[in-house]
Amino acid sequence: MLSKASSPYFGHNSFMFPDPLTDLASNDTTILVLGIGNILWADEGFGVRVVECLARDYVWPASVRLMDGGTQGLFLLPYLENLAGLIIVDAIDFGLPPATIHEVHGADVPATIGARKMSLHQTGFQEVLALLDLRGCSPRRLSLVGVQPVTLDDYGGGLTPAVAALVEKVGLRVLDLLRQDYGLDIAPVELGQQLPGLMAEAVTQAAYESGRPDAETACRHGDERLLARLKDAS
Repeated sequence: MLSKASSPYFGHNSFMFPDPLTDLASNDTTILVLGIGNILWADEGFGVRVVECLARDYVWPASVRLMDGGTQGLFLLPYLENLAGLIIVDAIDFGLPPATIHEVHGADVPATIGARKMSLHQTGFQEVLALLDLRGCSPRRLSLVGVQPVTLDDYGGGLTPAVAALVEKVGLRVLDLLRQDYGLDIAPVELGQQLPGLMAEAVTQAAYESGRPDAETACRHGDERLLARLKDAS
């Protein structure tokens, strides 16, 4: 099932790798690899997990940035204006069999994102692309690499096994696009090399999915991580 209930939680914070405070005037020489989606809803977090994997496993030149765009919508606009290139990674309802990888390019990207909306973040991101076009600030090259989700109706769940198995494969396809379209060969990290993480440790795939309570506990008491945050906020 590809529908899900609306949630007041708009998503995890947005993180960029390297430093997000770099002068945005450099956008015109930057290629941005943007993972969007909500990690709280199973396969919808796919795009975020792909950029997490890429940040962890490869050494990135200054001309390429990786971003966990979460569900930030219009807040992403400054990061996307006048880019040399934008590669979006997301879980998309292409109308294909579950766990199918598909990609589109150029003018087909906004139409694809808007054709079968599964999530509010896709409505918001379609508006972002439309505003970029209206203002004459669209990326010079645009690509979308997506996966057909298996399920989204699993609040607090991680990626389904079939979709999780595609994270590294889609990451390699992103590397192929960087090589083919921009002439960039991205090197893997060396053995033992430690790089800054793309996101806070608590929301990395390993920590988040291993910390989820079993179904019986969650149904009876709720997710302790969420309850703790609500208690702290009260």
